[in-house]
Amino acid sequence: MKCPICRHGEARPGAVTVPLERGDVVIVFREVPALVCENCGEAFHDEAVTAALLKQAEQAVAAGVEIDVRRFAVAA
Repeated sequence: MKCPICRHGEARPGAVTVPLERGDVVIVFREVPALVCENCGEAFHDEAVTAALLKQAEQAVAAGVEIDVRRFAVAA
């Protein structure tokens, strides 16, 4: 896929680190699957990955997490 941000690079399958922050809570997910532009580095996640990220973040907030770094799990 041609990158819609820089319009020069191709987005290829890869993995990225995604930091999420809400108020005083910071959760960092590592090894999140994405399409990553080879030129500008912009990452694009599909709908299933985005939904899983948000679900895991909500669970962490509900458990009282303030700062957390975790490896992304597809099935959460």
